[in-house]
Amino acid sequence: MSHQDQDGRKVRFNYQYLRSALDWLLRTAFFSSLVFRKDCTWAPQSLASAALLWVWSDELTLVERFKTARKIVQCLFPTQQEPAGSYQAFVKLLRRWTVRFVEVLQEALRKRMLSNLAERWLLHGFAVFGVDGSRIELPRTRSHEAAYAPSRKKSKRRRRSRQSEQARAKKANSPQLWLTTLWHAATGLPWNWRLGPCDSSERGHLLEMLSSLPAEALVTADAGFVGYEFLRAIVDSQRELLVRVGSNVSLLRKLGVVRESEGLVYLWPDRAAQKNQPPLVLRLVIASGGQYPVYLVTSVLSSRRLSDQQVCDLYRLRWGIELFYRHLKQTYQRRKLRSAQAENARLELEWSLLGLWAMALYAQVEQARKKVPANKISIAGVLRAFRRMLRDYLHPAESERSLCALIRQAKVDDYERQNKASRTDTRRKYDDPPGPPKIRNATRAQVQLAKRLAATHKKG
Repeated sequence: MSHQDQDGRKVRFNYQYLRSALDWLLRTAFFSSLVFRKDCTWAPQSLASAALLWVWSDELTLVERFKTARKIVQCLFPTQQEPAGSYQAFVKLLRRWTVRFVEVLQEALRKRMLSNLAERWLLHGFAVFGVDGSRIELPRTRSHEAAYAPSRKKSKRRRRSRQSEQARAKKANSPQLWLTTLWHAATGLPWNWRLGPCDSSERGHLLEMLSSLPAEALVTADAGFVGYEFLRAIVDSQRELLVRVGSNVSLLRKLGVVRESEGLVYLWPDRAAQKNQPPLVLRLVIASGGQYPVYLVTSVLSSRRLSDQQVCDLYRLRWGIELFYRHLKQTYQRRKLRSAQAENARLELEWSLLGLWAMALYAQVEQARKKVPANKISIAGVLRAFRRMLRDYLHPAESERSLCALIRQAKVDDYERQNKASRTDTRRKYDDPPGPPKIRNATRAQVQLAKRLAATHKKG
């Protein structure tokens, strides 16, 4: 509650701004589906608030972060029973309920995005989502090595020395978590994610997350997300796709399944044809202007609905997911997690993603009132604003240093930086770009088989 100073004016404390932010973020969360034991000193809302404060804190250790979060929670919920002060009990409760909390909070944050950022939802008429994966480093403990270290593959190359063999084995056994993220391109906010060992399948993770996407969403991805069965699953789910292709993809022309037009191609590998599976009809767009041409395929066949230039623009926006990973790893300092146990590392990363999403969403809604674009918001400035509230939670709030005031100041400067690509750096590695896809005209046998499959499909 607010207090009065000697002049009779009401005084607000910094923790009250934190409570306002948490109330706004968690208001639409369906906590009634979470029922704790009767003797539990934590309530679902207070535990979710403590977990978010825990991952927002900048204390050096996880235990110190919990102590700070618990003290603030006692101020936020003064009428509730004093929560347990044991960090082990806190983590044990999170391990039990994090999966359900992630489902509930993801749904709540998505509702906030749809209602409060409706004007930023669509790009060229589509809800565009990028997808990509990244590795998160873990401490080298037995628990992490048993759960997340990649399986060692014997090499046929001759080992030069015992020392080099040990160095390679140490690097190969380094435990890492694989994170695959669905990212909303218009707002720059995450939408969903999946975690797994470092040799997890990005495509498998995306297929698991397809049901969380709105109908007729457009999924854009790089050259690693190809394959007939994979792309067919996206199209069959009533979502559109926009994927970069390279020399590992073979395409057909003039198959005659639909009315032929410029750029129309088919993805129909021999294995799919032998199983009498229909060809996948796509549109090929070549983006030029850079050092190398980029070959893109999309399931949006009409250029009136999505022009070639718009296709190139949407794929260019996909690179914003790399900026999201930079915020997560560098700005948010989650390049390497701190948990020593494998099961604790998962919940640390899950809540870190929820915390970054919640902060960025709260800041973007606040900045949208001032017509500030999403790409002009400084995540580092937003993080400093929240951490200032945590650090000085018992201090009286200054008139121009409230949480919202600090967030409104968190904007990227207008300084025009030079292009770093022109710098000479002998240590830089240049990967060969993927070559063009293999495109050939369909044979007579392929045309006849495609017509029979089309007739059978129409009759059925």
